[in-house]
Amino acid sequence: MAVIVVAGRKGGIGKSTIAGNLAAEFEAMGRTVSAIDADPQHSLAAWAEQGEGMLSHCVDKAGTAEELKTKVRAAAKSVDVVLVDTPPGIPDLAYQAMLLADLVLLPCGPSPLDLFPMKEAMALALKARTQRRAKKPRIRLVPSKVLRNTNLGRGLTSSLEKMGKKVLPEIGQRIAVAEAVMTGLTVREYAPGSAAHVEFEELAKAVDKIARRE
Repeated sequence: MAVIVVAGRKGGIGKSTIAGNLAAEFEAMGRTVSAIDADPQHSLAAWAEQGEGMLSHCVDKAGTAEELKTKVRAAAKSVDVVLVDTPPGIPDLAYQAMLLADLVLLPCGPSPLDLFPMKEAMALALKARTQRRAKKPRIRLVPSKVLRNTNLGRGLTSSLEKMGKKVLPEIGQRIAVAEAVMTGLTVREYAPGSAAHVEFEELAKAVDKIARRE
């Protein structure tokens, strides 16, 4: 069992997209999955409600830190993987999620303005690790919404590597991702075999490898 929290102090960096598509990839690996949407905007839940894809039967909402704690602990007893999508502007809720996490994923976009809030989110995860007096949560950075035809996009991974934490496979800015959300499906369901699907598949493999070491 693994609790994986997707966090970031800035909105629009792909947290919900990563959480939802990782859920699909883990299910494809044969894992049982629960995805908990702790963002008051409930973007992940709204995505799930657009259709009848796999997200429609694994996404739950949590509105408060106490509710989040209760739902994560309950889900952890019944599924293999618990994914938590956290809000950008409520550090206390994200922090409470990190206190429960085995692994924290920190997506970061290619803009230099994305790096500053990412550092703040990393500091929050490190604070949670200190409070727990443990090696958990493990922290990994995820290059997100990458445009490879730009200098910023091509240099994002190397910029993140300078932050001192391991960097996972990147996720590009692709139309198929937005189209999948509109239909209520994950990329695996909407565009199997596409470049977007391959990226999420590779990211899930890397995350699974870390989770298996827990």
